[in-house]
Amino acid sequence: MPVYQYKHLAPTDCPLGESFDTVQSMRDKAHATCPRCGAPVRRLISRVFVATAIGDSQLKSMGFTKLVRRDQGVYENVTATGRESRYMEAGKPETLPDLKRKIGD
Repeated sequence: MPVYQYKHLAPTDCPLGESFDTVQSMRDKAHATCPRCGAPVRRLISRVFVATAIGDSQLKSMGFTKLVRRDQGVYENVTATGRESRYMEAGKPETLPDLKRKIGD
């Protein structure tokens, strides 16, 4: 459910403060009054976060490993670096990504 931000229309000593957030269904009507103190409030328009897709090269530079299924039991390591095998096959541990090199404390 979305989080909506509300602001009191007049100064108040409400425990929620001058503005507050509340979780509401998109089908719910906007609050006309504060649920805590009953003072008039107005719903604010907020910025929306939109995630952007991250490409394989960005994942690789951040140290992530991305495996893409190519066949039954065969995965392609599209972020392979150095001596890592490009293809990982089930039952062959030598084809696994070198996670110890990528993961640090």
